[in-house]
Amino acid sequence: MPLKYKFCLIFLFSLTLLFSQPKKYKIHTVAFYNFENLYDTVNDEFTNDDEWTPNGAQRWTTEKYQQKLKNLAKVISEIGMPENSNAPTLIGGAEIENRGVLEDLIKEPKLLPLDLGIIHFDSPDKRGIDVALLYQKKYFRPTSYSNIPLIIYKKEISPKEAEVLDDEIEVKKENNNRVFTRDQLLVSGFLEDEEIHIIVNHWPSRSGGEKATTAFREAAGKLNRKIIDSLQQINPRAKVLTMGDFNDGPFNKSIKTGLGARGVKTEVPEFGVFNPFEELSNKGMGTIAFRDSWNIFDQIIMTESLINADFSTFNFWKAGIFNKPYLIQSSGQYKGYPLRNTISQAGFSDHFPVYVYLIKEFK
Repeated sequence: MPLKYKFCLIFLFSLTLLFSQPKKYKIHTVAFYNFENLYDTVNDEFTNDDEWTPNGAQRWTTEKYQQKLKNLAKVISEIGMPENSNAPTLIGGAEIENRGVLEDLIKEPKLLPLDLGIIHFDSPDKRGIDVALLYQKKYFRPTSYSNIPLIIYKKEISPKEAEVLDDEIEVKKENNNRVFTRDQLLVSGFLEDEEIHIIVNHWPSRSGGEKATTAFREAAGKLNRKIIDSLQQINPRAKVLTMGDFNDGPFNKSIKTGLGARGVKTEVPEFGVFNPFEELSNKGMGTIAFRDSWNIFDQIIMTESLINADFSTFNFWKAGIFNKPYLIQSSGQYKGYPLRNTISQAGFSDHFPVYVYLIKEFK
């Protein structure tokens, strides 16, 4: 039996178990992946990318860069299998140096047949890393997109303190201590014939300590909620997916209070948001590890309008973490961790990608 038909049978079987009777459904995978330092090898004088050059600390060569692209392309092409044999329709990405690296990525042999489009803006992040959205043009048609800045400031500090700030922070003046971080990318468009909105995020890091930086991520959560509110004012039933590396887990204040996410469907109020990754966190799963402790920083969260049991339109089915064995370090000090870049080799990422399925019943 051809492989593609096996995938179809697996998917139909899964839905038979879910709905107690066989039905046919369209399915789209929506994914997010932190690409971890997707830099080219060219030194950009306007960003702090010196270590990601052939003479830099990472010894980032053309060969490593090309291998990194191949690695990422393999992952992206497989996210969502086996339930959906097609690659993701929408892929949010983070830690991207510029549009050029994305142009190189979508030309990789495993991705070229997908005919991926790119939506990307340069952000004010000092390291020069951005977020972006890739999409399959045959399934998704963007109608508008914008980058929305997160304007946050560090507390008043002395010149001496300014010398030890982390790499996301650039102090212009003592009284203008803006934290330069990634913008939030809003993309609106049509998934087949249904309007949908995507927000791609990479919230401020924990560099300098979780407690010292939590206010920055809480502000990011509030901005996210403000964007969703504005979309719901136009259309109360707007379907919104917000995805990204939030640098906080499902139970942190930025997610639970700033964004207002709930992890149980029945507890999500009208106009509220649902976070399916709260359940996965309760099961001990993770997308990133630090000191042998796992957390789910990478999440895809959605408005209540996407969790209806009525599948006459596209709605959420289930969520997952893509953590296949080839993405995991198999030996050494970091055995069991995501297989990331090192000076000796181009890896995949220090994060596992995440995904959700949107399904719709055939008429």
